[in-house]
Amino acid sequence: MDQALLLITLIEPVTRTMFIDRFLVSAEAYRIPIQLVFNKIDVLSEEQLAELKKLQQKYENIGYQTYAISAYNQDDIAIIRSILQNKVSVISGHSGVGKSTLINAVDSHLQLKTGEISSSHQSGKHTTTFAEMFPLQFGGYIIDTPGVRGFGLVDIQKEELGHYFKEIFEYSHHCKFNNCYHIQEPNCAVCKAVADGKIDANRYENYVRLYLDEDTKHRL
Repeated sequence: MDQALLLITLIEPVTRTMFIDRFLVSAEAYRIPIQLVFNKIDVLSEEQLAELKKLQQKYENIGYQTYAISAYNQDDIAIIRSILQNKVSVISGHSGVGKSTLINAVDSHLQLKTGEISSSHQSGKHTTTFAEMFPLQFGGYIIDTPGVRGFGLVDIQKEELGHYFKEIFEYSHHCKFNNCYHIQEPNCAVCKAVADGKIDANRYENYVRLYLDEDTKHRL
């Protein structure tokens, strides 16, 4: 596999930053290049689009490539095709974020089944029940995965967690103690960077929640 695309939506359904950060940690741990694709921008209000811009900037500042797209915009689809061409890519995200719709738009020969959003839970109804790889007409392969409601961390020790948050790892070299876990240790460069606004507070909060959670392998 050459890369992973995480499909994210701000609404219908909501993709929370904890889910994004869990996914990024796993991708970093297994050294899988990742693209963050924010979908369904055509249904967002001006206020929500402004929120999206901030979220994109947050992850781009860390070093991740982000895209804001609509599966119904041909210019956006052309960009996604260029990302996928001649590569083996896995596409993931919550149920209902538009994975199958996007794949169909990228390659109309595939015609994958698409689903609707549950009005009661604002989450997607599963249309893909197992991972399946499809050849793309323009070169490459795409692996469609079932919608994910929760994403756990597997085989990642909490002592290693900071290695997989890029910005935390960068500042960790300046901590007083080599075994600093960046929670309450004295002279922690990471905590200082958070206080100074150099590390995003929400990202750090997600790191702390993951670090302190003894059951991260099974939580949502």
